[in-house]
Amino acid sequence: MLLRTLCMMHNMLKRGPKVSAPLIIKGGTPLSGEVRVSPAKNAVLPILAASLLTPEPVELVEVPRLRDIEVMLELLAHLGTRYAWEGRRLYLETPEILRTDAPYELVAKMRASFIVLGALLARAGEGSVSLPGGCAFGPRPVDQHVKALRKIGARVEEEGGRFRAERVRPFRGRVVFDVPTVGGTEQVLLAAALGEAEVTLVNAAQEPEIADLAAFLARMGVGIEGAGTSRIRVRGARRLSGVHDYRVIPDRIEAGTYLLAAAATRGRVRLVGVEAGHLDALLDKLVEAGHRVWVEGDRIEFQATPEPRPFNLEAREYPGFPTDLQPIAGAYLATVPGTSLVSDRVYPERFTHAAELARMGAELALKERTLAITGRPLFGAEVRALDIRAGGALVVAALAAGGETRIEGTEHLERGYEDLEAKLRGLGAELGRAELRLEEAAD
Repeated sequence: MLLRTLCMMHNMLKRGPKVSAPLIIKGGTPLSGEVRVSPAKNAVLPILAASLLTPEPVELVEVPRLRDIEVMLELLAHLGTRYAWEGRRLYLETPEILRTDAPYELVAKMRASFIVLGALLARAGEGSVSLPGGCAFGPRPVDQHVKALRKIGARVEEEGGRFRAERVRPFRGRVVFDVPTVGGTEQVLLAAALGEAEVTLVNAAQEPEIADLAAFLARMGVGIEGAGTSRIRVRGARRLSGVHDYRVIPDRIEAGTYLLAAAATRGRVRLVGVEAGHLDALLDKLVEAGHRVWVEGDRIEFQATPEPRPFNLEAREYPGFPTDLQPIAGAYLATVPGTSLVSDRVYPERFTHAAELARMGAELALKERTLAITGRPLFGAEVRALDIRAGGALVVAALAAGGETRIEGTEHLERGYEDLEAKLRGLGAELGRAELRLEEAAD
């Protein structure tokens, strides 16, 4: 409990001076209509890091304009990348690595930035990265990253919260992860991309974002087999080429958020530009609850039942139920009569949203890292988002609740949801921004 409290306090301190205006949502209206799903933020970020591996230009199409993307670009610019936006098309070029240190003030804003260490090791032979931020819902250690890099041939030392790494021999060998880790898998893929040795990853993460990074690296000239499975083999190349017109996979977490929002409001929506196969675990639960789902090509049609059934879920590694959708599913289940049990094997303490949902009338009980949710009508209240997906959960609850909800901490939503307000308005939601209070504007 003390560690979690300290982490939350640390997050508050490092959040930065920019505070976004609260979101006001008038709930109770079933969502209806069509929404296009954005490319996946969690796929774009490691691909941006991979652009460091080549001196040649990289071109990405349909890139979401999100805070986390801008933070990564700021970090890449510090390291030597030149970049430019043309609408939603992003151009990057890193002729040479100018610096090999990733400073705390940038890395602390976003945990995913830690993976630039692997790219720096591959391209420059050395790197220095501060311990990443991101402990709002419990510690997320990097020990698997460090262990893996040492295993393939890096010297890694930690001092004062900063990791310094050096390539002491060509990267080769076999890495067996203690647990599947998305960031750790991405780290090794990036580190092993340059050079002509072979690295094998065992118990690797299988998320679609890993497969997308592997596809991008393959376009650059890396030999990769098994991406999307628990065993990946990487054969590095002496030099990697640039990539043009690369389109990132759809954002399965954004898609899941809109599906759960439609379910919570008992609405009907059509998702366009989505990969339904990435959402099997969620779609299965929605059908179990009694909702109707149709899939055709890159479209999902969803129609809610007016009397859904509760269900239990355990968030786990892909292809299991996504941990990033666990808080949002909990908000939906708070509207479903009966009792549901929710746990998270990936981040067992990921329940920062629970106290805020309780302010909206949700009946919740947390015991031994399992959240028991008894559904009942929700009502509007003043609540605060403490991380991206907790914010998504509060939006879903607010859309379903009677009355008006004021959501503070919307800067977190802007890290992970592109054009959220416009997309929700397109589905019939009533929402807008409030003016910042004096104490908020001074933060």
